[in-house]
Amino acid sequence: MELGLKGRTVIITGPAKGMGAAVSLAFADEGCRLVLAGRDTAAIAPVAEDAQRRGTQAIVVACDVTREGDAEALADEATAAFGRIDVLVNVAGGSGPIGKTGWETTAAEFDEIVTLNMAGCFNTMRAVMPAMIAGGGGRIVNVGGTFGMRGRAGRMAYSASKWGLRGITKSFALEAGPHNVNVNCVAPGMVDGPRFRTKVVPEMAARLGITEDEAARRHAEDYALRRVSTDEDVAHACVFLASDAARQITGVDLPVDGGWAML
Repeated sequence: MELGLKGRTVIITGPAKGMGAAVSLAFADEGCRLVLAGRDTAAIAPVAEDAQRRGTQAIVVACDVTREGDAEALADEATAAFGRIDVLVNVAGGSGPIGKTGWETTAAEFDEIVTLNMAGCFNTMRAVMPAMIAGGGGRIVNVGGTFGMRGRAGRMAYSASKWGLRGITKSFALEAGPHNVNVNCVAPGMVDGPRFRTKVVPEMAARLGITEDEAARRHAEDYALRRVSTDEDVAHACVFLASDAARQITGVDLPVDGGWAML
């Protein structure tokens, strides 16, 4: 299928590792021009180099998405480099306190993750809208999480931030729609990567007195498809929602979780 993404300018926040890197390289493979933004530019540089080896242009921009001025400077740099902004993918985010009840969570911990996961996306979305409107339209994809679709004990602050991001996404979709800007949310479930293999699986194995292979298998059994998502699964969903194939889709929450949040 021709996705119509070749030559489009795509801003990606949080591209240094994991799903952020996978999302960046998936857009590179579609021939997009990349603006890779984050606080640790040294960590982002290898992803930009990989994208360039795949035959596309990629620049790295220092940006703390929680700072309004940084987000505005990011939009300005993208426009200066490539003349327009077609797509924004907000991957940057954090997990917040894990294993704490709501009453054990401190106000500082709550504020920190809500600022990163909600205000960070708000800042970049707000910053790119003038360029998208001037260019005749665009696509915004926010990376949320399935704990923003179902409640989760021990993850109150994170869940609150991802539920809130859904509200931001839907309101922006209504407001931006008349300007031909689609705004959607991709919600990954557990992703098979370093954290899953070195933290989630060992903790489950120790708690149940089973092997790590058995723990991984049992975790996968929570999902209808009996497998844990990969970074590439999330990347493909982002590419789809940014493409012409999704031109009539806006305001949706797309769980990429093998069938957990919606079933």
